[in-house]
Amino acid sequence: MATLLSVNVGMPKDVLWQGRTVHTGVWKSSVAGPRMVRRLNIDGDGQGDLRGHGGENRAVLVYQIDSYNYWQRHFGRDDFVHGQFGENLTVDGLPDDEVCVGDRYRIGEAEFEVTQPRVTCYRVGMRLGEPDLPALLVAHHRPGFYLRVITEGHVQAGDEIVRTRTGPERFTVADIDALLYLPDRDPERLRAALRIPALSPGWRSSFEDLLAAAEHGQPAASASAPAIGAEPGWVGFRRLKVVATVVESTTVTSIHLAAADGRPLPAALPGQYVTVRVAAAGEPAPVRSYSLSSAPGDEGYRISVKRERCGVVSGYLHKGLHPGTMLDVAAPRGEFVLGGGDTPVVLLSAGVGVTPVLAMLHQLVAEDSLRAVWWVHVARDPAEHVLGEEAHDLLTRLRDAHEQVFYTATCAGPGAPGYRTPLGVAHRLVAPFRISAGRPGARALSEMGIPPEAGAYVCGPAGFMADMRTVLESLGLRGENIHTELFGGRPAITPGIAERVAPPPHPPTGPPGTGPLVTFARSGLSVPWSQERRGIIDLAEACDIPTRWSCRTGVCHTCVTALQWSSLVRKGDLPGRSPLRPPPR
Repeated sequence: MATLLSVNVGMPKDVLWQGRTVHTGVWKSSVAGPRMVRRLNIDGDGQGDLRGHGGENRAVLVYQIDSYNYWQRHFGRDDFVHGQFGENLTVDGLPDDEVCVGDRYRIGEAEFEVTQPRVTCYRVGMRLGEPDLPALLVAHHRPGFYLRVITEGHVQAGDEIVRTRTGPERFTVADIDALLYLPDRDPERLRAALRIPALSPGWRSSFEDLLAAAEHGQPAASASAPAIGAEPGWVGFRRLKVVATVVESTTVTSIHLAAADGRPLPAALPGQYVTVRVAAAGEPAPVRSYSLSSAPGDEGYRISVKRERCGVVSGYLHKGLHPGTMLDVAAPRGEFVLGGGDTPVVLLSAGVGVTPVLAMLHQLVAEDSLRAVWWVHVARDPAEHVLGEEAHDLLTRLRDAHEQVFYTATCAGPGAPGYRTPLGVAHRLVAPFRISAGRPGARALSEMGIPPEAGAYVCGPAGFMADMRTVLESLGLRGENIHTELFGGRPAITPGIAERVAPPPHPPTGPPGTGPLVTFARSGLSVPWSQERRGIIDLAEACDIPTRWSCRTGVCHTCVTALQWSSLVRKGDLPGRSPLRPPPR
């Protein structure tokens, strides 16, 4: 008979960790006497990060005393106390290879249902002082599991644990965990797992993606989005020749690239970017990423580069190029791409953010698409309106297109004081598209008739992205149908870490490393590797480069990024870890 050994609770608190403040509820302590279990948690308990923990399907976390003993032997320790692994219920019995998802158990007055294995994050490693623990819990098949509260009631140490119902399909917690993380998945097993009503939505979504990948012959890592590097492509950097440069506005110049041998370049997906390494702009050679603004079927590539104030690379690309100049370019990549189907499309951009959505517009025209298209662009004034006539001409070829341009400067119209005529249209008195003053809001977009079932693709500065997402959601568009692409690095994901004002990326303090050169493409920083760092994330953080991670051990895949180029390194020069399927949240 399984037994409840301890009830553990703790409210979120701020904890200092590696010089930063983490808001976490992983510190749980054993309590005496009965405690009321409610739908979302136990009285006196809370979660610090509700995106990764908590909620109805993760209300109560269970861990077994047998695993306590296992980890004490593994680490050579004898100082563990109940609640050490952040669990609410420490139990004797209920091993992961016997408990099934969908099983129900009565403990004291309450009844529970098993919903999913535990998904570990870096905070359990903080709690034990063992940074690799999140990965070890997966690798050693000892994750523990979450419960949903079916009947609220009091529980206390010493209560017997009685199974009241067996879950359908008889998938143990260990089975479900292995089905997500281990290779060579059987599609029939995936279908069986999806027949378990109690399986939490996050895990269900992951299994649906895996099953779709298996049925369509796609890589298992992603069934719903293209690979980060589009195929066919090439490995590392390739020398491409500048065939032309075209001034598009007061701040943007387009650069046309082609293969040195004249052969067509591999087709990119509409919306992808390329990374350019510019040896002539500095030492070590800086790298930058630019969205392709050309039609995906063109034989060459076009990037449209905005000249940044004090921008070393953009300054060189604007002034230092001429036909015949060679540039090192990585293959097209990126997940901000136009989806298929027949649903309406909203292409919404600001400034030079027009480039990836313009490539999408080219694709729609090339396909002679019947989809309804809403084109919305924001510029400061006509002089900074990038590729506007090209977009307008493309829209006239579509059967159902709606176009609206917004100029944010107070003197945006012809004849107004300070009006600057856009390049290439000096002969026009009025632009060939509809112009509004100010920024687009809910009322303006609503008047355009954007339907709630549309898929939106939005690119521009960070504040613009956030505002447009809010506006589109207010019009009824679903969050998962709003796709965004920030110019610059992707937004940081550092769960639980308190926000701080970080300086621009810089080399790490202290003596420089002696290992291979590591280049952070979007930040444009190259630094030598140092064995003092536990991993690339540590190096990025030492450089104040925005990072994306959750577990910090290679389990969750939040930190996955594309390797654009590498040279041979000696064994041990860089840390390595076997990739694992990203877990659901």
